[in-house]
Amino acid sequence: MGVPDLRFRMANLQTFERTEYQQVKADLHRKILDRLDLEKLGRTAGDAAREEVLLLIRSTVNSEAVPLSFAERERLSREILDEIFGLGPLEPLLRDPSISDILVNRYNRVYVERAGKLEPTGLSFKDDQHLMQIIDRIVSRVGRRVDESSPMVDARLADGSRVNAIIPPLAIDGPCLSIRRFGRDPVTARVMVENKTLTEPMLELLSHMVKGRLNILISGGTGTGKTTLLNVLSGFIPNSERIVTIEDAAELQLKQEHVVRLETRPPNIEGKGAVRQRELVINSLRMRPDRIVVGEVRGEEAFDMLQAMNTGHEGSLTTVHANSQRDALSRIESMFSMANLNIPERAIRNQIASAIHVIVQIARLVDGTRKVVSISEITGVEDDTITIHDLFVFERQSVNESGKVSGVFRATGVRPKAVDKLATAGFKIRPEIFESRMEV
Repeated sequence: MGVPDLRFRMANLQTFERTEYQQVKADLHRKILDRLDLEKLGRTAGDAAREEVLLLIRSTVNSEAVPLSFAERERLSREILDEIFGLGPLEPLLRDPSISDILVNRYNRVYVERAGKLEPTGLSFKDDQHLMQIIDRIVSRVGRRVDESSPMVDARLADGSRVNAIIPPLAIDGPCLSIRRFGRDPVTARVMVENKTLTEPMLELLSHMVKGRLNILISGGTGTGKTTLLNVLSGFIPNSERIVTIEDAAELQLKQEHVVRLETRPPNIEGKGAVRQRELVINSLRMRPDRIVVGEVRGEEAFDMLQAMNTGHEGSLTTVHANSQRDALSRIESMFSMANLNIPERAIRNQIASAIHVIVQIARLVDGTRKVVSISEITGVEDDTITIHDLFVFERQSVNESGKVSGVFRATGVRPKAVDKLATAGFKIRPEIFESRMEV
């Protein structure tokens, strides 16, 4: 009984200390705001303003009779600075490049994902109201809102990271915040090869397919790296071509000069003014694009996207949520039907088969690593079924004691039908690519 009782008292003491610390920080925060000349601060350059406020914070913290060491006082000063200029407790997480996801389940339960694995943090917000203030600060910067009448919102941070927030009454235990990180420096093709997400021959084939204007569909589950791969493949589009990107929340980081970025708009407080992806796809056709890149198709815009691919906008790229190539095609077919055009199933499948040339399937394995598990070519329709030939596959072989997955990337030996089309366009593919094999 003694040991559990001691653990209980220690847990209560730690909870008390956290609560007291949060209260001290909140009190000092209010005092500092009362002493700040906000109008003067607004006219001061960013770095100079931060230094000026940090000096004031340190002075205020040192003048208070709080039982904190020098290191703790410095930490408190930095946290209050983050409250004034940044996103409070999230700031140290946003500065850590190894973190790919930040997940706030409740104000006192914050998790992060590193290298594909979730882990808890010791960080906490003061209470639900404090978390709501941070959420409001994020969404207001991109002209969006979240309240009881609109309790769900998608937004983004300045570095392109995607944000989703959901609040009561939909979130039962209090406000919930999810941040999908996108670093300032996008993942490059070289990094993906070094991380063994795919092999050099696979990348060489995909680069020729993008340059040769084949239409590519990237398929995968949540968090598998579809957008990252889309960014990498988009990088092979020649700089001379005009690209129009269409997204729900802007995430793509294309480096070409001739890029027009479009983003959907949610309804206003009166429930009006929404602009959906389908409307943006239709509008993009009037903008003289060489390529159309849709961040993710998830509704009736699939019909217009496929029409564009079939009518002179070859070389377009998009992603879809699906766990296999067959599931991806079924989802596209279902989305096609959402347009309510009463087109026969066979005609829909013929449209899909003629519009999409290649499906790239990406997955996150049990050890948290991402792999391109297949590159497949759509070859037509036979007996009302879209036919697919795998060009490359990743075969999982074993999982060691530490949970690491080992396997082999291998070419199937199938020579794609598109090889002749690519050769005509000036992109000759080495025959040995289709005989490659690499163990990882």
